[in-house]
Amino acid sequence: MTDAHDTWTAPVAEGPLDADIRVPGSKSITNRAYVLAALASAPTRVRTPLDSRDARLMLGAIYALGAHSQGSIGGYLVHPLGPGRVHPDETVRVELGNAGTVARFTPALAALGTGPALFDGDEAIRRRPIGPLLKALRDLGARIDDDRRDAPPFTVHGEGGLRGGRVDLDASASSQFLSALLLAGPSFQQGVTVRLVGGQVPSEPHIAMTVEMLRRFGATVDREGAEFHVAPTRLSCPEYVVEPDLSTAAPFVAAAIATGGTVRVAGWPQRTTQPGDWLRSLAPVLGATAELDAAGLTVTGSGTIPGVELDLHDVGELTPVIAALLCFAEGPSVISGVAHLRGHETDRLTALATELSSLGADVRETEDGLRITPAPLHGGKFRTYDDHRLVMAAAVLGLKVEGVEVENPGTVGKTFPGFAEAWTSMLVA
Repeated sequence: MTDAHDTWTAPVAEGPLDADIRVPGSKSITNRAYVLAALASAPTRVRTPLDSRDARLMLGAIYALGAHSQGSIGGYLVHPLGPGRVHPDETVRVELGNAGTVARFTPALAALGTGPALFDGDEAIRRRPIGPLLKALRDLGARIDDDRRDAPPFTVHGEGGLRGGRVDLDASASSQFLSALLLAGPSFQQGVTVRLVGGQVPSEPHIAMTVEMLRRFGATVDREGAEFHVAPTRLSCPEYVVEPDLSTAAPFVAAAIATGGTVRVAGWPQRTTQPGDWLRSLAPVLGATAELDAAGLTVTGSGTIPGVELDLHDVGELTPVIAALLCFAEGPSVISGVAHLRGHETDRLTALATELSSLGADVRETEDGLRITPAPLHGGKFRTYDDHRLVMAAAVLGLKVEGVEVENPGTVGKTFPGFAEAWTSMLVA
């Protein structure tokens, strides 16, 4: 990662693009696959995974908890969690960085093991919500010390297994709370039955992703309305192939729309649970075309972008890129349904309103989103708040605005190491 004081001047597109791009593996799928592999009864070969900070943090976390992995052709061979530690009284440290999937998915693994595990990471992770998940794990039999902070640092005391059973969960702040319990559920003595309470859970596609991957590993998952049940079972999946990250493809799709050009994204799956697949539906709404074939997705912009009203509740992670793109629209736009973005890597709504407005756009926060009124734009510094999606948003803005100086571009290594190089190559293709 680069120093926080480094900047990258986002390159301007000289005209309509005509480019072929390939994005790395899905972070969401990669880290779920590593967790399921750690819980499996035999080694799993995870192919074409994402190699990024978050993915390495997940590999480091499951290693600390007893699941070894080794590099293999095109991926990693992940071994299941071991039977126990040689020195079970020694506290191991699980490094979280600012990775939400690591912070939410691995505490249950620690509860299944033996001995104490301390979870902590970057200062930013201490501000991200996790309290409802810790409460649910306690209700299922886990012993967790967090000094009543409901946030890292906290210590999970593994006692060789977890009872499991029925639990109520408020996952309105993050669907990862639900995914965390479902992923570990097959390894609980009684399995797990989760009843959702509280507000609506965001990012339904990520829940579908978790359920589908559990079934690929041999789990039995049932859903009836707001209640999920995962039966206790032995997981197994000798090989799992990770799809390209469609959310990471968002800025490249936006580039085609913004410039009125064509971008082809290689390897776009014919069927997927990834939220980023919604971009295919978005393109026609923004005056573009999107054609999917065996080679991938081809997006062609028309050169004009209408103002729109979009509810992004299920695809909130696309908000930064879409907000930047809508600064080029012909009329005002409204993004709604994404209040939960205030608890991501940063408060994304405040950050977007602040940074886009600082470069001339009229972007205002609403209770659950943004109101964007296009206005003349100019260059300047775009702060990214250690948030990879804000780097991508700044890159989109820089396509048509000269002199966008992107702060700490290296933070995009969370999901796409080499993003700046790939972005620049697209513009000179």
